Amino acid sequence: MRPVVIIGGGISGLSTAYYLSRQGIPSRIIERTPRLGGVIQTGQVAGCLIEAGPDSFVTFKPWALQLIRELGLGNQIIGSNDHLRATYIWKRGRMVKMPEGINLMVPARTMPIITTSLLSWPTKLRMAAEWFRAPRPMNGDRSVSEFVEDHYGREVVDYLTEPLLAGVYGGNSDEMSVRAVLPRFVEWEAMYGSLSRAAKREIKRSSGTLFSTLKGGLSTLIEELVRQTGSALEIIHGDAEEVAPGWRVRVSGDWLETDHIVLACAAWQAAKLTAAELAGLLASIPYTSSTIVALVYNRAEVHHPLNGFGFLVPRVERKSLTACTWVNTKFSHRVPDDKVALRCFMHGNPDHAEDEIREKMGITANPVARQVTQWPMSMAQYTVGHESRVQQIEAMLAQAPGLYLAGNAYYGIGIPDCVRMGKAAAEKIAGNMLNTSFNAS
Repeated sequence: MRPVVIIGGGISGLSTAYYLSRQGIPSRIIERTPRLGGVIQTGQVAGCLIEAGPDSFVTFKPWALQLIRELGLGNQIIGSNDHLRATYIWKRGRMVKMPEGINLMVPARTMPIITTSLLSWPTKLRMAAEWFRAPRPMNGDRSVSEFVEDHYGREVVDYLTEPLLAGVYGGNSDEMSVRAVLPRFVEWEAMYGSLSRAAKREIKRSSGTLFSTLKGGLSTLIEELVRQTGSALEIIHGDAEEVAPGWRVRVSGDWLETDHIVLACAAWQAAKLTAAELAGLLASIPYTSSTIVALVYNRAEVHHPLNGFGFLVPRVERKSLTACTWVNTKFSHRVPDDKVALRCFMHGNPDHAEDEIREKMGITANPVARQVTQWPMSMAQYTVGHESRVQQIEAMLAQAPGLYLAGNAYYGIGIPDCVRMGKAAAEKIAGNMLNTSFNAS
């Protein structure tokens, strides 16, 4: 049995390799960087546990939790301090608490909307009127901004939807596909008309935490995946230069023969390895870059109460800082009592982080430690028409048996979705191998 070749050693590729090994199928991961894990990277900064990439994953999508428990790491799972959860929006020179009961921009509760100072009274009246909208099936795709503005007005786009989505996707809600990014809301519009009325009926109070992570950081998951995949996995650090039908992969000048290839890298990287028509579709999925600046201060020099998970800066108010997580509050065990740790998400110059923290949080002290991590072309953008592009990609893959895709560019950008796609690729390969063996006999 020739090993499956997996191009990309992030969470998608490693999940694929792990699930293949459970079926007794060996694999080779081709990773162009010196380390595995992709954007998952945990480290220590001045005694604080700091994630240089994602710090957690959403709990309501089950695939990451399932994998973690299967690996025997269930006792390492910890939730965010949701009893302290509050998010602030920077508006006109001050922090305004985001109303409780908001799902991106849809209010599931009335009183917080009435009392908030984040939104004007004309917007509040428009949100009240939205309750009486009739069902309206949507034909075709449109931007998230168009969709939300149609329901609630531009102020909701600017001060709720845009900053919340920018914190997740790092992109522009004027360009994002509502069908790909907010499919549940599209279904609600067709079923109820009013998103507010739908939220009241559909959103159930969860007994669990919104975010989960691992005590020792998310790199623990990467290390355990490699360890438990064991001898079924060969890791090759080098550049995948070409994929040829048959299947063959040229890595740093040498050819590897295989029957199955999984492209678990960014879509723009996969585009460089595939045939012209498929390459064009993959290359049409845009990416943005991200930068995370971790700042650690002495607690005695910080007078801010850190009374929430952090704050978001809307594009209409933005300089360089997009969002800031207060690690002490969200995951208190990660920061010693005498320190304050902030994770700043930068849209512009990372050197501006301290100045903006001084402006927005009133911290005048110098940090005792600073870490800058840049992730160029790392965040896939689900722009208008994304669903159609992915359907075309899937149709072309059906004509190229033995070639598979996994990663954050197709059906979801978070860790759970990447795990799900890796597992699905492994299951397809195992099923195809079984069919081939059966037909041969």
